[in-house]
Amino acid sequence: MTNSMSFDPFAMWKTFYEQTEANWTGAIHETLKKESFSEGMGEVQNYYLQAQGLTNDTTEALLKSVNLPTRNEVADVAALVINLESKLDDLDDGLGEELSQLKNAVANLDQKLDRLLEAFEVTENN
Repeated sequence: MTNSMSFDPFAMWKTFYEQTEANWTGAIHETLKKESFSEGMGEVQNYYLQAQGLTNDTTEALLKSVNLPTRNEVADVAALVINLESKLDDLDDGLGEELSQLKNAVANLDQKLDRLLEAFEVTENN
């Protein structure tokens, strides 16, 4: 007689995994529901923000001590450059319009001078 039941390590592992996962999921959900967990996470976030602020302040002090610009100073210069570019674009547009008007005025003046010269030549020939 042969034994029809064989040992399947994968089935045993799958069963173990499913039971363990269900237990851990329940424990994690219960922990997440507790107010003490939320308070703890809030404290961790506050500590992180304090550390980040300290790092920013230290970095800024270091950069100033070696005469390098800080992030805020670079951002301020970038804003000034953008404003300057905008003003230059406005001036360029305005100068283009002024130049066009000046060309028209010179063309009109040229036509009037041509008419005056023609009138002068006609009166001179008579």
